[in-house]
Amino acid sequence: MKAVCWHGANDVRVETVPDPKILNPRDVILRVTATTICGSDLHIYDGFIPSMQPGDIIGHEFMGEVVEAGSEVKKLQVGDRVVVSSIIGCGQCFFCNQQMWSLCDNSNPNSWMQEPLFGFGTSGIFGYSHLFGGYAGAQAEYVRVPFADYGAVKVPSDLPDEMILPISDAFPTGYMGADFCNIQPGDTIAVWGAGPVGLFALKSARLLGAEKVIAIDRIPERLQLAREFAQADTIHYEEVDAGEALKEMTGGRGPDGCIDAVGMEAHGMGAMGLYDKVKQTVRLETDRPHVLRQMMLACRKGGTVSIMGVYAGFIDKMPMGAIVNKALTVRMGQMFGQKYIPMLLDRVINGEVDPSKVFTHQLPLNDAKQAYEMFKHKQDNCIKVLLKP
Repeated sequence: MKAVCWHGANDVRVETVPDPKILNPRDVILRVTATTICGSDLHIYDGFIPSMQPGDIIGHEFMGEVVEAGSEVKKLQVGDRVVVSSIIGCGQCFFCNQQMWSLCDNSNPNSWMQEPLFGFGTSGIFGYSHLFGGYAGAQAEYVRVPFADYGAVKVPSDLPDEMILPISDAFPTGYMGADFCNIQPGDTIAVWGAGPVGLFALKSARLLGAEKVIAIDRIPERLQLAREFAQADTIHYEEVDAGEALKEMTGGRGPDGCIDAVGMEAHGMGAMGLYDKVKQTVRLETDRPHVLRQMMLACRKGGTVSIMGVYAGFIDKMPMGAIVNKALTVRMGQMFGQKYIPMLLDRVINGEVDPSKVFTHQLPLNDAKQAYEMFKHKQDNCIKVLLKP
């Protein structure tokens, strides 16, 4: 089969690789009908995610048709059309039973690699390095789906792929970021980053009852889509100071909740932005935490900071004084896909949300290298690319 394989920073290639096989009776093999590039994939593309090996198949946001099912698969059969959570959960451990699927005890065979960094191992993730299980990713013609009864959700045949695909990862990630903010009627929620996850965080905050949502970005087409898709107010952070603008927009109080939809490659301004970029480049700091610092200072006293951007390791100069003295609640995590996907699917079926609005481009899988470059550099007003194997 054809698959997108990683060979180093800024080097992905579409190669012919062996077809996946059933390895466990709870597996299914999926013919991928649609996949995409997530902002998290750019961290791999840029070489910032440790434990990647040349030839690894990447990609974790996908859907398709079941073509083979293991003997212990109960809920799915050959021919079913499904969307699959990017997070792999066993469905049986303490954390899966608590609906904290990305903390699964049993789905990551390489959890020992995480213990020195995280203290404990977390779940497996499709196509996201050996640190997260070494699973083959879904930017491919076929993919093996472990624990399929828990991670793959049947979807209607009458909805196009582009409406369903974001439910695999971007939509539940954004929704979880908003859900973590414990939104109350009248709340104002600010979201850093108006890419796909940020757009879904803005829309989800609206769905959860926020009175005002504010998008912070520097790409005009993203800010325009935030206004159209989520009726958001917008801040272009290269034109105004985001922190001061938020104070003015909230009557001096600050947002009730702040969501990071950017992660480890945040673009900083001024001397501190240069400091982070240099330290990350020479690997003295794994992540650029400019957005985190800004959120923690901008959030109102007693508010919530919700972190859905990916961070890989260690960061410098965090304003712990602001977190403690302002009594901030800080929540974060890889998304609990299996918890949110069925509910979000219902919202799409009911016409409350059209996730396809985030797609600006559709390309064949063979053009994956072009798609990565276009997505990374925001060429041709690209916000999200749908790849067709």
